[in-house]
Amino acid sequence: MAITAGFAAGCINTLSGNGSILTLGFMTEVLGMPAQLANGTNRLGLFTQGVASLEAFRRNNRLGLYDSQGYILSGIVGALAGALTSVFLDAGSFRQVYKMLMLGMLVLALVRPERWIRANLESRQLPRYIYIPLFVVLGFYGGFIQMGMGIFFLFIMVNILKTPIVEANIVKLIMVTSYTLLIIIIFHHYRMMDWRTGMIIALGQGAGGWMMAHWASRVPNVEKWGYVLFVAAIALTVMKLFGWLAF
Repeated sequence: MAITAGFAAGCINTLSGNGSILTLGFMTEVLGMPAQLANGTNRLGLFTQGVASLEAFRRNNRLGLYDSQGYILSGIVGALAGALTSVFLDAGSFRQVYKMLMLGMLVLALVRPERWIRANLESRQLPRYIYIPLFVVLGFYGGFIQMGMGIFFLFIMVNILKTPIVEANIVKLIMVTSYTLLIIIIFHHYRMMDWRTGMIIALGQGAGGWMMAHWASRVPNVEKWGYVLFVAAIALTVMKLFGWLAF
């Protein structure tokens, strides 16, 4: 079951985001793992999936930074601060705010879906005084809890920066994989890692990421599939947060 949850999360994270709702839900609700320990353990699968997905994209000649180095570096700085904060602060207090954000994101995703599935967009660059604080905050959230970070990231990349959804996912994977390696070191130091459970989940998550990245590199009209998976991931999250879905 752990490998299955990881595999599904790897597929979702590679082309959309918020697969962590499956792995975190499995660890806390099925295994009874404390929330902070699950938050740390979850990073093993994220890192394995990120490496596998990026390698698959590279083999299919889809890997690139797409002029996003500034966004990536800003996110990494924020993520390190978020990880250190999560060591001393429980994330449960953000649950109500998170529920409303996800519900609002679902509405925005369903309105004018053409914004998400256009393959040829004229990408836009933000000035530093806007993108640095924006991506630091985004990275902080990712370092703090990660769950849902991919959805927020894609919303900004696709709707504000006009990046095609597959390219936006690649940039997301580069940023998340980079800071996750550093966060694993932090959580291990504070003994917030269950390595045995995490590695079992990571096997499935890496396989899911590898498979989805290969598929996304080859299938036509992948933007449409990315949008469908994006909406499904948010809908799954909303159902879980409002108690309509149990593991």
